[in-house]
Amino acid sequence: MIEEPAYTGFGFSDEEWGLLVGLPQSVLTAASAAESDGTRATMAESAAGLETISTGRESASPLVAAVAGELVARVGDPEAGEELPAIAPDDPRSYAEDVLGRAKAASALLAAKVDEGEAGAYRHWLVEIADQVVGAAASGGILGLGGSVVTASERRFRDRLAQVLDD
Repeated sequence: MIEEPAYTGFGFSDEEWGLLVGLPQSVLTAASAAESDGTRATMAESAAGLETISTGRESASPLVAAVAGELVARVGDPEAGEELPAIAPDDPRSYAEDVLGRAKAASALLAAKVDEGEAGAYRHWLVEIADQVVGAAASGGILGLGGSVVTASERRFRDRLAQVLDD
């Protein structure tokens, strides 16, 4: 007997599932890249984002738990000491626009395929990932002192994501 992939139980195609599974890590990357703030801050942001993704495995939403479980299996489990590789897009603004476009597509997909509770849980989880990433490390300042915890560009990305997702 051939075991069916988990996503078929939610009614998604392989391509649709790929969008939903890839988006949380893309949100993490775009939120981190919204402000160029050095290796140490980027590592802290990446760790915070991965932790939020990982915590999704415990979600009351079966969809969020399944997506988070698959994503952690692909990229690494922070509970096992694994870390995401730091991804620095060449053009952070274009990357952010691409992520926002994919978030909009995912939101429409969810509206068509799952109930509002599942769709809302997924959308809120993406915004929570962005919140945790942009709040993980101060930007600006000198030698880590001073600066802003959430810069204007980070806040702008987070707010645009929330707007696109209607969260």
